[in-house]
Amino acid sequence: MTTNVFIDGEAGTTGLQIQERLAPRADISLIQLGDDARKDARARRDALNAADVAILCLPDDAARESVSMIDSDTAVIDASTAHRAVEGWDYGFPEYTPGHREAMRGSKRISNPGCYAITSVAMLHPLVSRGLLPADYPVTINAVSGYSGGGKALIAAFEDENAENKTDSVVYSYALTLQHKHIPEITRWGGLSHAPIFVPSVGRYRQGMLVQIPLALWNLPGAPKAADLHAALTDHYAGERFVTVAPFAETESLGLLDPESLNGTNELRLFVLHNEETGQAVLAGLIDNLGKGASGQAVQTLNLLMGTDEGEGL
Repeated sequence: MTTNVFIDGEAGTTGLQIQERLAPRADISLIQLGDDARKDARARRDALNAADVAILCLPDDAARESVSMIDSDTAVIDASTAHRAVEGWDYGFPEYTPGHREAMRGSKRISNPGCYAITSVAMLHPLVSRGLLPADYPVTINAVSGYSGGGKALIAAFEDENAENKTDSVVYSYALTLQHKHIPEITRWGGLSHAPIFVPSVGRYRQGMLVQIPLALWNLPGAPKAADLHAALTDHYAGERFVTVAPFAETESLGLLDPESLNGTNELRLFVLHNEETGQAVLAGLIDNLGKGASGQAVQTLNLLMGTDEGEGL
């Protein structure tokens, strides 16, 4: 038995990656539209309703439009920002909390997490839910991503000498108004009562991401040790294939964290960096922004909906 899948927006960066992962599979039949039909509303409507699962790789408004076109039993995995903090949509992070995988399996509306967000939420939620980190803690998040996270326009800015938006920067920060589109998602699913301060950066490399959350342990209720944070994260993700926590001893001998080290995988690797003398810690997460930060997670969720091995094609 095959599953009919329509990728609405398959020509974009995330859509192409999903298509590449699904095309060789015998258990999936891809519904594809020709170049002339991709923007044809009737053709898209027919494809969306013919699919068992539709994966939306579109700008937010276009994603909302696609959802409004569906009047069948089609399940939706939306990779846009449109529905990540909207009631009635399940968050597409199977490892989020016990029982969440089962909720996703029975869902028809799933929002695929953002790359910065899934990494941040993976570190924040277990600590907030266990009371180690107060929900009203003034969280700050520092992150750097490869330029593929910005889609075709940003890729061109770094790779095309003739691009109008060409940049020679090695690294730069953006979202300087403190209004990045992932903040509502991080706030909700991280369990925070206040929006975190988040100013991300883009580096001159294609893909890969490093996210860091500094914590003054001495200022937290009960002054927990870094080992307490590590134990909470390790317990939360025990037995998970794609989300792992580096052994505590490993972090004490780390020389560097390379944001490109998990490229080509669907993995998310967490670290608890620490200095016992100063009572400080930094939660750190490595991820491929095009892997579990986008297309890889969408495929994992699709596998979950199909009832097949979550790692199929990953």
